[in-house]
Amino acid sequence: MVTNVTNLGRSGLYDWVIQRFSAIILAAYSLCILANFVMNPDMDFQKWSSIFEGNAMRFFSMITLFALCAHAWIGMWTISTDYMTSLQLGVNATFFRILFQAGCVLLIAVYLLWGIQIFWGN
Repeated sequence: MVTNVTNLGRSGLYDWVIQRFSAIILAAYSLCILANFVMNPDMDFQKWSSIFEGNAMRFFSMITLFALCAHAWIGMWTISTDYMTSLQLGVNATFFRILFQAGCVLLIAVYLLWGIQIFWGN
């Protein structure tokens, strides 16, 4: 039996809602970036960096970064609990599942901190 200790929401419904809401944010951000490319076909580095100088775009980027982290964590947690079982691995899967989840948390945390540094660093 898998417990809710390591999932993001309180139940599967909360995780489902978070995943769908984060997907909407990711799609909106992708469309925003795509629109910038379409409206500026001759974009160079100066134009690209000027897009991210405003606080509105930085804020939108940070919301998207948090949405990406939540989306990734729920997806990886679901994969680990659905496919890393004793039946599939042939051994006691709890150790491997916790190790996999810890690696995912560490990687997501590194990417989150790196993203914050990119968007708000000098």
